[in-house]
Amino acid sequence: MGNKLSAVPDVELTVVPKHVAIIMDGNGRWAKKRFLKRVAGHKAGVDTVKMVIETSAQLGVEVVTFFAFSSENWNRPRDEVSTLMDLFVTSLEKEVAQLHEKNIRLRFIGDRSRFSEKLQKRINEAEKLTCDNQGMQIVIAANYGGKWDITDAVRKIAQQIRKGSLEPEDISEELIQNTISLGDLPEPDFFIRTSGEHRISNFMIWQLAYTELYFTDIFWPDFDRVEYVKALKSFADRERRFGKTGEQVAKLNNA
Repeated sequence: MGNKLSAVPDVELTVVPKHVAIIMDGNGRWAKKRFLKRVAGHKAGVDTVKMVIETSAQLGVEVVTFFAFSSENWNRPRDEVSTLMDLFVTSLEKEVAQLHEKNIRLRFIGDRSRFSEKLQKRINEAEKLTCDNQGMQIVIAANYGGKWDITDAVRKIAQQIRKGSLEPEDISEELIQNTISLGDLPEPDFFIRTSGEHRISNFMIWQLAYTELYFTDIFWPDFDRVEYVKALKSFADRERRFGKTGEQVAKLNNA
């Protein structure tokens, strides 16, 4: 499969990931470097999100998951958290209709209980509006943590055991996979983190077990289309073996 992106000449991708997971890091540092308030970086980062969605749709990526707000981010300064919540609401109000027109489904993962009633309402409305769309899926991880995700799945399984609908011996990787967030979607093939940090920071711990990782020093607001395609090209150039030898993989690919 050869996909060419006209906006970036002479770039051809032989393989495109089905699911891209992204930690959008460096907004605050981007703003500080420009002597701006941290919130200016978060607002600038929204344009990068739009670019990634547009480019992913062009290339045939099926799912993009954005880590928008971690369960640890509540520890940030109160005014920054408040502004981020407001930004979530306004972005949903502005962008959901356009996503719907493009047949894109919007989903959210994470513990919503701590959000305001207004934000929870907007999230529910966005999911309901786009739930039948058959195009690309955009997932927003908000008040999310990988440990929370696994704990929540274990709790749900324990409830089934208590009801008698499940035995402890029935617990398997497949059951956990089907119970955890996004169990109905392909696991992320490719993970991107901007701003020079080299860790996954409690993001989709279960789902990233075999994901290809990519780190860049570029701050999220500066992560443009050229850089995104550069990252995707890195993925296309990798050999994914899943425990097999290179010879076994080659044999399977040529079968």
